[in-house]
Amino acid sequence: MTVPTTDVATTPPAPATRFLGGSWSGVAILLVFYVGLIVVFSLLQPQFHTWTNALNILQTNAVLLIVSVGLTFVLLVGGFDLSIGGVLALSGVFVAELLGQGVGTISALVIVVVGGILIGIVFNGYPIARLGANFFMITLGALTIYSQTRFLAPAPDLVTKLGSERFFTYIPYGLLVWVPVSALIILGLRHSGFGRMIYAVGDNAVACRLAGVRTWQVLLAVYALCGMLSAVAGILLVGFNDAADLGIATPFLLPSVAAVVIGGTSIFGGVGGYAGTILGALILTVLDSLLTILNASQAARQILYGLIILALATIYARAAAAD
Repeated sequence: MTVPTTDVATTPPAPATRFLGGSWSGVAILLVFYVGLIVVFSLLQPQFHTWTNALNILQTNAVLLIVSVGLTFVLLVGGFDLSIGGVLALSGVFVAELLGQGVGTISALVIVVVGGILIGIVFNGYPIARLGANFFMITLGALTIYSQTRFLAPAPDLVTKLGSERFFTYIPYGLLVWVPVSALIILGLRHSGFGRMIYAVGDNAVACRLAGVRTWQVLLAVYALCGMLSAVAGILLVGFNDAADLGIATPFLLPSVAAVVIGGTSIFGGVGGYAGTILGALILTVLDSLLTILNASQAARQILYGLIILALATIYARAAAAD
């Protein structure tokens, strides 16, 4: 009599649900918390809960939400990417330069997006996935390289339209980019083989390797996706700011990390999801609006983001130790 076996390589485990944000019940808790913040803030600022302000929030946060997609992927496999701000800014500069030099619109956008994918593969994914390099050192080194050049140029009309204008005067173009991307990511993480593989590798990469899973391919694909999404966000950011500069993306690193961890994605990998990240970014938006009313400095905001990350990292570490 033979005992049937399960091929782990082809049937990775379903997404874990140990932490807040790793399940739909966790997302529901975050949603209740967000609505509570909206109610409190609306009492302080009656115009805050208007439809116009809601669209403004989505438009101003389109870049953060798209950058957070890639970072969610990277954290789910137990990695990190410090270079996202550099890729974001570099992509914005390149698209402005290409369109300024007369390169066709579609060609320029494709070149920049493909460039983001190649950066994710060559400079981040390959050294980490195939050479076993430390992801902090590799991505920090990449960020250092990207930040050495200074460039300033006006944003081309098309990029400005994508980043700051609206379709039929109501719907931000950035929202038209973000919504389908978000839907695809949420469904893909939950219902595709690649999504389940991401969770499996983040939960236990060694066990996956022993089961025959080519974990390096998963890591390579994740860093490629992160580079691609950072490039898309860079295009929108240049359009929103109406100028291209390698320094414009610096403030996005800590908020994007904070949005992901507030949304319930564990910094240790294997747990979380993008639905929670969306709510994490929106919660940060409300807090940021409150800090604006209080006339808080940019340094104070960065300190707040850092404290949020440290607090949630401690919570995740305690929960992991308890398991």
